[in-house]
Amino acid sequence: MSRPSDYVDAGARPQQDSPNPDVVQTNLGFVGTLRFIWRQLTSMRTALLLLLLLAIAAVPGSLVPQRSSDPNGVIQYFSDNPDLAPVLDSIQMFDVYGSVWFSSIYLLLFVSLIGCVVPRTKHHFQAMRSRPPRTPARLQRLAAHTEVTLEGGNAGTAIESAHALLKKSGYRTELYQGRDGDVSVSAERGYLRETGNLVFHSALVGMLFTVAIGGGMGYAGQRVVVEGQTFVNTLLDYNSFNPGRFYNPDDLAPYSLSLDKFDVTYEQKNLDAYGQPIDFTAHVTTRLPNGDTEDRAIKVNDPLRFEGTDVYLLGNGYAPKVTVRDPNGTVVWTDSVPFLPQDSNLTSLGVIKIPDGLDEQIGMIGFLYPTAYELETGAYTSTYPDLVFPVLTLNVYTGDLGINDGAPKSVYELNVDDMTQLTGGETGVDSIELMPGQSQELPGGRGSITFENADPDAAVPADANATTADFSSSVARFASFDVHRDPTQGWVLTFAILILGGLLTSLFVPRRRVWIKATDNADGTVRIEYAGLARGEDPGLGEAVDALAYRHGTALGLQR
Repeated sequence: MSRPSDYVDAGARPQQDSPNPDVVQTNLGFVGTLRFIWRQLTSMRTALLLLLLLAIAAVPGSLVPQRSSDPNGVIQYFSDNPDLAPVLDSIQMFDVYGSVWFSSIYLLLFVSLIGCVVPRTKHHFQAMRSRPPRTPARLQRLAAHTEVTLEGGNAGTAIESAHALLKKSGYRTELYQGRDGDVSVSAERGYLRETGNLVFHSALVGMLFTVAIGGGMGYAGQRVVVEGQTFVNTLLDYNSFNPGRFYNPDDLAPYSLSLDKFDVTYEQKNLDAYGQPIDFTAHVTTRLPNGDTEDRAIKVNDPLRFEGTDVYLLGNGYAPKVTVRDPNGTVVWTDSVPFLPQDSNLTSLGVIKIPDGLDEQIGMIGFLYPTAYELETGAYTSTYPDLVFPVLTLNVYTGDLGINDGAPKSVYELNVDDMTQLTGGETGVDSIELMPGQSQELPGGRGSITFENADPDAAVPADANATTADFSSSVARFASFDVHRDPTQGWVLTFAILILGGLLTSLFVPRRRVWIKATDNADGTVRIEYAGLARGEDPGLGEAVDALAYRHGTALGLQR
């Protein structure tokens, strides 16, 4: 009688899906799983992977402008890329170094390095206090080995000499007595290699910690200053200000900085690079509350270090001074307006807003051409970045500027959706065109506008065809400064030096163990064996053992 298909004998082992039924998989459990995850996180391979990911994650910060260092650049990026910018903003591409994903990698790397360094430091400390290992019974099996026979003397004298020689060479030594009557000295050195490795990783942890703390204790602020204007180091005087989470803006150092003059040197000899800027110099005057003043200079790679802050030169451009008068000739608005450069020849774009003083609010979108050249289409372009033939063109709009609702608006943007265009475009009215010192009536008898000459002694050109006037100082320049405070700079430098020193030490200090064993032969000679073993790659181990044998023989003064 046949058995049912599902019948199992009482002593039979149940069938398993595993290809090897003898293998029983253990259940790690919750604690075991956590331990496994911790071991994987604190492995050196994981630390190196996280370090690589951190470097890759930092790349977008150099490809797109960041709000913390270039807020105006972010605004311009949104204007130039209206479709892409919101997508990038949703994944925090404009705040890379404070983003969730960058911070996650940063913290994981921090934890991983600590988990690597702490147990290795403990093990290294114990290894340094332990005795050198016993001499192997068969030294000839080691990678580096040499043997000599000395006539005269004895094994004890030879080992005493070897012991002194090794200690003089910087080895940690230990004497051992063999079972066959031989004596030997075991020596090792190169623990500085592991020390350097630990210093490297510890300093890297210190660097990560210092950068994280330094970002919270400092601040970064941006300010655009026009020639002749003064910046006061107060919160209200910044164009943008980004304090760390631990910094109190009330602690700003009290000082002021005036931009006296901004000099630019352009290439004029090399035709292949004609018009390229060679040097930028911002001449400033610093002033303290006690009245002390000092004339200083700021260059692109030479910041001003003053009162615990670093003042960097970020950018520059032209700031034409414009005056608007009402129909009665009364000045209703006057200011030097920074125009943002659009190309290498400093064709610059700016916005002027007149909210009060006229019957209607007026906005203007202007272009400044430092060296204007009229194209066949009637449009202008700039052929050189310096002020050779400056022309300012303005398109005038009237309507609601959108500034009365209390919402902040960028000074570099003008929303014309709800405004009426009065000049340029399809209006049939020519755009306003001005040279320094010239004035023109606004459309519809709304008043007049004047392009002020920054040089009060300069002659006013009669028309736009003037070719003999000197315009070299007719338009003021502006400089964009980044004021940065980081109280951890000294620590960053210290850890950077430790990182470099630890890395070089771990790369170039060899870790070696050497043994010298002496045995008295029956014929009165002494057999001496020299052997070495390296931890890791050490191409110079063989030569080191041979050199040790030669020096030892010379120290003994015996004939081979």
